[in-house]
Amino acid sequence: MTIMDTLEENSLTPVKEFLLTYLMPEKCYDYFFVNFNFMHVPCLKIVLSKTVGLWILLEIVIAPLAQVLKIIKGRNADGLSLTSVLLQLYSGSGPVLFLMAKDFPLSAWGERLLMLILTALIGFLILHYRGHSLKGMSMILAYNVAMLLLGSSTSSTAVISTMQASSMPAVIASKTIQAGTNNCNGHTGQLSSLSVFLVWAGSAASIFVSLQNTGKSLTTLAHVLSACLSCILLVQVVCRNNSASVKQKSE
Repeated sequence: MTIMDTLEENSLTPVKEFLLTYLMPEKCYDYFFVNFNFMHVPCLKIVLSKTVGLWILLEIVIAPLAQVLKIIKGRNADGLSLTSVLLQLYSGSGPVLFLMAKDFPLSAWGERLLMLILTALIGFLILHYRGHSLKGMSMILAYNVAMLLLGSSTSSTAVISTMQASSMPAVIASKTIQAGTNNCNGHTGQLSSLSVFLVWAGSAASIFVSLQNTGKSLTTLAHVLSACLSCILLVQVVCRNNSASVKQKSE
């Protein structure tokens, strides 16, 4: 092996480490990058599944963060439905409490906990910029107390199971309310384009995961409906941006 080959191999080591850690087992790496067999169907399915999983993880964390930053930058929360945000908070709380009750490690639900913190912050910011900061702080306090009580009580298993089972309907209701709010207002206000896009992409990815895990089922249909509502929100945001661009040019 020449010095150039050694340098090239070393330069690819971080890339290979990333691929083996997050996207594929070593045998698939060999199929793709040693044997140059890019049509190995089982490995393609593995890579696709892991890519979808990473995309869903990205949506869970980045989408609410993008919305928080959009509100803070604009110093208002116009167009955002508080009811929609509270439903998002409810839908995310069930899975987190369920995983905690089943003694899953923090690594299994840590990103969802971060999503809850950011979603609760969105709710506070909506109230804060409407002049109800005290109500916002009270909401955060009440939510934290409820989560602590549910998470520490052994008799709350039935409640947690109900929350877990109803999380998907809550997501659908949340998107429906926000879409209706946009329609009534005639604009999407401070709704983040990046956040809406990531949620739409995450909803589409969830359809794939559901089909892989359960096949055709009510769960898959729920994910399809959620993706359709996300698409409606995305269209509303895109149309808003196009209208704003046309208005600026005309002025």
